[in-house]
Amino acid sequence: MFVDEARITVAGGDGGDGCLSFRREKFVPRGGPNGGNGGSGGAVILTAEADRNTLLAFRYRTRFQAERGRHGEGSNRAGRSGADLVVAVPVGTLVTDEEALLQLADLSTPGKRVTVARGGMGGRGNACFATPTNRAPRRHEPGQPGETRVVRLELRLMADVGLVGLPNAGKSTLLSRISAARPKIADYPFTTLTPVLGVVDAGDYRSFVVADIPGLIEGAHRGAGLGLRFLRHIERCRVLLHLVDASVPGADPLADMETVSRELRRYRTDLARRPRILVLTKADAAQETAAIERARAHAAARGLPCVVISAVTGRGVEELVGSVWEALRREGEAAAENPLGDPPRGRWPGSS
Repeated sequence: MFVDEARITVAGGDGGDGCLSFRREKFVPRGGPNGGNGGSGGAVILTAEADRNTLLAFRYRTRFQAERGRHGEGSNRAGRSGADLVVAVPVGTLVTDEEALLQLADLSTPGKRVTVARGGMGGRGNACFATPTNRAPRRHEPGQPGETRVVRLELRLMADVGLVGLPNAGKSTLLSRISAARPKIADYPFTTLTPVLGVVDAGDYRSFVVADIPGLIEGAHRGAGLGLRFLRHIERCRVLLHLVDASVPGADPLADMETVSRELRRYRTDLARRPRILVLTKADAAQETAAIERARAHAAARGLPCVVISAVTGRGVEELVGSVWEALRREGEAAAENPLGDPPRGRWPGSS
């Protein structure tokens, strides 16, 4: 089961109390205070792991608490500190403090960590309060409580390429053709209910990851269909493939293009600046070549690359994979020239 949202409570361990103790040994007069300090509580740490791809585990366990520190003891023995609790989450998890509405971390790389709840400090024993004028202090401190907060986890898939389009545009069929992924394929809308990832071999030991996103419809940015729930999964995609069904008689590909483009802009304006390739699908069943030519002319006028394919016969698929790799290469070079992620001065081809 694919779960991309979770709400958990994290609590750091409480600190141990300081000890109130005096040295009591035979033949040792005026032994003095010897109460040890309490140990610190453990922290709750989230770490990104590449072998996890869902937040399903957090549906059944919603509270995570680190170990508390041990109390101090006599003979100046300090309490043992509590062990940290390390919780693994998928790469691409966004961590937010739900009460403060503060983003704590974006765990976008394997091994990246964030401390979401700190442990409490241990209290001082009475040996720490001895002075020349107060040689028998009875003061000692309790341990501090650990930090507790409610954290929201949102998984945003780490994919190089995102497939977007209206329902039944042929996204799942294309993914199954160019990768080893086997998404559900049927002749009715919304067969894809959750995002599906596939690794595409581009030859010469080159590869990239493609995400199949459930179909978008009018009003997806407001929650219509499945769009609002899964639109966030294309936020990290470096290139978007905009699929349009060219086989429907009497349909207007330009209207279909504008519907999806409008929903992307309304969800996040920067999505309109992503490198995009227009893909006219189901060419083997297309009956009106005029509609394909209009879509090609429209894409050319906007500087948008356009590829006509048939995932069933394989027409244009190799050309599409090559175009995607070239777009990824150009985007990688642009990112290397702009490592701070500043907004581009111009617009990507096809932006509006």
